[in-house]
Amino acid sequence: QPGGNKSGLDKFLFGQSAAFSMQDLILMGTVTFFVMATLWFLHKEMLCFSFDSAYASTIGVPTRLIHFLQMTCLSFAIVVGIQAVGVVLVSAMLITPAATAYLVRERLPQMLRISAILGMMAGAFGTYCSFLSTGLPTGPFIVVFATLIFIPTYLFAPRHGVLRKWWRNRSSRLRTARENTLKSIFHIFEKEGFVTEQVGVLELAHQRRQSEEEVQASIKELERSGFATQSGDQLVLTPEGYRRACEIVRNHRLWELYLVKNADIAADHVHDDAERIEHVLSHEIIHELEKELEFPDTDPHGKPIPGWEDLKRGTAVDVNPKPEGPGLINLYKEPFQEEDR
Repeated sequence: QPGGNKSGLDKFLFGQSAAFSMQDLILMGTVTFFVMATLWFLHKEMLCFSFDSAYASTIGVPTRLIHFLQMTCLSFAIVVGIQAVGVVLVSAMLITPAATAYLVRERLPQMLRISAILGMMAGAFGTYCSFLSTGLPTGPFIVVFATLIFIPTYLFAPRHGVLRKWWRNRSSRLRTARENTLKSIFHIFEKEGFVTEQVGVLELAHQRRQSEEEVQASIKELERSGFATQSGDQLVLTPEGYRRACEIVRNHRLWELYLVKNADIAADHVHDDAERIEHVLSHEIIHELEKELEFPDTDPHGKPIPGWEDLKRGTAVDVNPKPEGPGLINLYKEPFQEEDR
C-alpha cells in the first residue's frame, strides 16, 4: 500500500547477518552443536540409511528414528539459515556446498568436511560484504560466493566435471570407432583368406557402409593411433593394429559363444549385444571366458576365433608365441618377448 512499511520483509527474504543479536548467535550455536553431535554419534547409521534404507532396516538400524533425526536437523538448519541468508536463498546454501563437494570427492566423510568448509567460507564472505554497506544484503553475496566456487568445479572437476565427462565420452567414441574400423579390416582379410596385407579405401568403405570421406577420417584416426599406414588408396595395418583387430574380433566372438552356451540365448540374437560389449571387456574377463568355454576354436556361427596362427599370418607380424590352451595365443601379453617363443 502507498506509504506502508515493509516491516523488515526484505531482511526476512534476503537476510541481514550484520544485525544478529546475542540471542541469535546463541540459537545458531545451539543448533550447530545439536546437528554436529547427531552426525558424530549416528554417522554410520545415517550413512547406511542414506544409501540403502531397506538394507539398514534388515540389519537392525532404527530407520524411522534416523529419518526423524535427519528431518529435524534439516528443519533446524533451515530456520537458522533464514536468519542468515533469507528464505528465498536458503535452499541454495543447502544444495550448492554439498553439490560442490560431491564433484571433487566420492567418500561421504570427505564430502561432509568439504561442504562444511565451503559453507563457512561463503558465510564469512557474505557477512563481510553485508558489513561494508547497509545496502548490501547478506544472503545474495553468500550464494554468489558459493556459486563462484561451484561453477569452475562443475566444469573442471577431475572426475565428474562437465569437460572431463565430455573428454571421456569423446575418447570412448573415438576408441569405439577405431576398433570397429579395425574389425572391418579383419573381416576383409578373413574373407580373402588372409592372403593380402593391404585393404583398399573403397573396399573398406563398402565393408563399413560409409562414404569415402568418412572412411578417410577413420583412417587418419588409425594413423594417429599407430594402428595403420596409408599409401595412396591402400591401407596397411601395423603389427599393433593387426594385434588389436584380432583382440576385438576375439572379444566379440567369445562373448557371443558365452551368451549362447551360458545364457541360453539363440545364436541369431547375440550379435548386437556383442557389438556393444566387445569394446569394454577387460583382459581378465577374456581370460575367464576362455577358461569357462574351454578354449574354443569357433564362435556360434562357425567362424574361427582368432588365435596365434592368425597373428603369424598378420601384416608384418613375425612372432611365434607360446599358446595358452589348444592352439590359442594370449593376445594380451605386451609386448611379445623372446622368452615367449
